[in-house]
Amino acid sequence: MFDNLSDKLQRVFKNLRGEGKLSAENMETALREIRMALLEADVNFKVVKQLIENIKQKAVGEEVLNALSPSQQVIKIVHEELIKILGSHEAKLRYANDPPSVFMIVGLQGSGKTTSTGKLARWLSKNGHAPMVVSVDVYRPAAREQLKVVARDVKQPIYEGVPGETAPLDLARSARREAANSGRDVLLVDTAGRLHIDDDLMVELQQLKELLNPVEILFVADAMTGQDAVKSADEFHKRLGITGVILTKMDGDARGGAALSIRQVTGQPLKFVGVGEKLDALEAFHPDRAANRILGMGDILSFIEKAEEAIDKKQAVEMQRKLIENDFTLEDFRSQLRQIRKLGPLESLLGMMPKVGILKELKDVKVDEKEINRVVAIIDSMTPHERDNHMIINGSRRRRIAKGSGTSVQEVNQLLKQYAQAKKMMKSFSGGFMGKKLGKMKMPGGFPFGNLPGQ
Repeated sequence: MFDNLSDKLQRVFKNLRGEGKLSAENMETALREIRMALLEADVNFKVVKQLIENIKQKAVGEEVLNALSPSQQVIKIVHEELIKILGSHEAKLRYANDPPSVFMIVGLQGSGKTTSTGKLARWLSKNGHAPMVVSVDVYRPAAREQLKVVARDVKQPIYEGVPGETAPLDLARSARREAANSGRDVLLVDTAGRLHIDDDLMVELQQLKELLNPVEILFVADAMTGQDAVKSADEFHKRLGITGVILTKMDGDARGGAALSIRQVTGQPLKFVGVGEKLDALEAFHPDRAANRILGMGDILSFIEKAEEAIDKKQAVEMQRKLIENDFTLEDFRSQLRQIRKLGPLESLLGMMPKVGILKELKDVKVDEKEINRVVAIIDSMTPHERDNHMIINGSRRRRIAKGSGTSVQEVNQLLKQYAQAKKMMKSFSGGFMGKKLGKMKMPGGFPFGNLPGQ
């Protein structure tokens, strides 16, 4: 997410820092490079023009050029202007005074509407709401069946209709009645899409809007299509009046042009981003955090939120105690790896780290998720006694563990060796100054020290 743009801007700021003093000339050069970086990131050209103009007005002045650290002043200005373009603050969902609140999910075919409907239902459920979903897409083969599968996977109710109920308006009307009767406070309506915008589609959506009086009309756009997503969002807004955007496949979009353009072009906020295929991979969009990531400052708040959602607090406290007392077993190691996996793809977690100091190199780290599965398989193949006391694992036991886990004796040896090294390191930390420090630390999950095998 934003990787290409972030890298280019980092180079611009590095060049600025290399200047002893900023002048109008080298500031102009920097602005030209920022403009090129934004255009290459597929940001709408009108948005780029406005952004550069705003930065220029603030940056080319005596206060900045004569500042003690002018390059830092420029970064601050760029950061402020990025936040402005992205939306200044998180755009929260709106709800009706009389439930159920109706959310219409609209967009072109193939943008990810149905999956996004399921993801949003899960997100609402996790945030204190009781959603119900319904598909009124009676045209695409198996569209309603697809939502049924998604609803089952996220464990949320779906209105399937009664025999003979096949008209979109009838389905929507009955679904709203069912949601009200069953105490559901939000109804998500997954609408039909087309490969392109046409009058028939818009007439149907306008009829649904008139019938349901939705509090949210959320346009689902595929980030990978760049400015095409922005154009479609703008067309839907002109014809239908959307209230926000869900941008899917943001994890695969290294440019970020759609995210940076959509609010400025449509006037409507980006409310959610899809950051993976799994049904929990939907995040509320925070403009300030996105600006931080673009400028290489990381997104620690999102990382902490993920950790708090995925990690069991009681286990974390117990793990902290074990780390301090050097009582960390292979069973604990396996438990920690399982908790780490709940946080999502490791490469996306590394992307949340600030690009400073030693953390700069993290952006180039390629994480082999299969490696974690292999380590867990090795520990799974041990007996409880072996996990509790790795010293008893002799040659014959190692051969049995390797065979049971589908790995080699060398891989088992490597895991045990690195585990022993980590134990030794923790022993040195458990006493003295470091031990006292660890005892005072609020650790999010007690992650083990040391590298995984193969790293």
